[in-house]
Amino acid sequence: MSQKVAILLCTYEGQQYLPEQLDSFEAQTYNDWIVCASDDGSKDDTRAILARYADKWAPGQLTVVEGPRKGFVANFLSLTCNPQVQADLYAYSDQDDIWHPEKLERAVQWHAGVAPGTPALYCTRTELVDGAGAPIGYSPLFKRPPSFANALTQNVGGGNTMVFNDAARQLLLNAGPQPKAVAHDWWVYLLISGCGGQIHYDPRPSLLYRQHGGNLIGANASMSARVERVRMLLQGHLRDWNDRNIQMLSPLQAQLTEKNRETFNRFASARKKGLFGRVFGVATSGIYRQTMLGNLGLLAAAVFNKI
Repeated sequence: MSQKVAILLCTYEGQQYLPEQLDSFEAQTYNDWIVCASDDGSKDDTRAILARYADKWAPGQLTVVEGPRKGFVANFLSLTCNPQVQADLYAYSDQDDIWHPEKLERAVQWHAGVAPGTPALYCTRTELVDGAGAPIGYSPLFKRPPSFANALTQNVGGGNTMVFNDAARQLLLNAGPQPKAVAHDWWVYLLISGCGGQIHYDPRPSLLYRQHGGNLIGANASMSARVERVRMLLQGHLRDWNDRNIQMLSPLQAQLTEKNRETFNRFASARKKGLFGRVFGVATSGIYRQTMLGNLGLLAAAVFNKI
C-alpha cells in the first residue's frame, strides 16, 4: 500500500535556488507526495515561483501557507503542527538543496519495516556542494548509534534529510510548536528518541546540501568546524541549549521511556552539582557525542560549568 509523503518546505527569499529544489521533487522515483510550503514573508520571487509550480503540477500537489515570521525554527515547527497537513510520512525540506532522485523511495522503504503505531524517524548523511553546485565533500559520518542519550548532547540528523511517520508527528503535535527550540531537527530527534521511537541514520547521502553565504545552518563537516563546536561548548552555548531542551522536555517526562527518563533526570541533576558531582554525574549519566573529541569537550564543559 502506498504511503503518502507530505514534503514540509519552508521558504524565505529563496528565488535563487528554489526552482532546482522543486525540480528535484519532480524527479523523485517515488511519486506519492505532496508539498506544503510555508513562506515566511518573502519579498522576492519566491511566491511567484511556488505559484508557477502549483499551476504546473496536479491540483492540490503544492499548497502554500503563511509562516509565523519568527525565524526558520518557528517556521518548520509551525508547519509541522499545522492540522491542515495530513499524510502517512512527513519530509522536511530546505529551499536550496537538491534531492537525490531516490531520496523519498529509500525513506519509504525503511519506514515500511516499522511496526504500526511506532514513532519512527529516518535521516541520512549529506553530500555537500557549493553555491554553484560543485561537490565539496560530505557531512560527518556518524558511527555510534542514534539514541536519546546522544540526542541530549547533539543532533545527528539534518532536518533536510529527515522523514518521520505519523506516529512521530502525533508526538510533535501533542508537544506543540515549542518556541524555545534550539533547532527544529534537534527537537524532533530528542522527542522521538526520548519517547522510545525508532531512529535510523542512513550513511548514504540523500541530497546535495548547498553550502553558501546565505546558509542559516551549515554542515560542520571539517575538523576546524568540529573544533569550533567544542569551543562553543566551552563558551557556554551548550549550557544555554541544554537549559532550553530540559525546559521543553520536563513537562513531557511521562511520555519518555523509563530508561530515558532516568538518563534525563541523571543528566539534569548532574548539571546543578558542584565540580566533582557535576563531572562524575555527566560522566556516568550515559550521555555521549559521536566523536572522542566531542566527548572530551563534554567533560571539559562539565569541568568549567558550561554544560
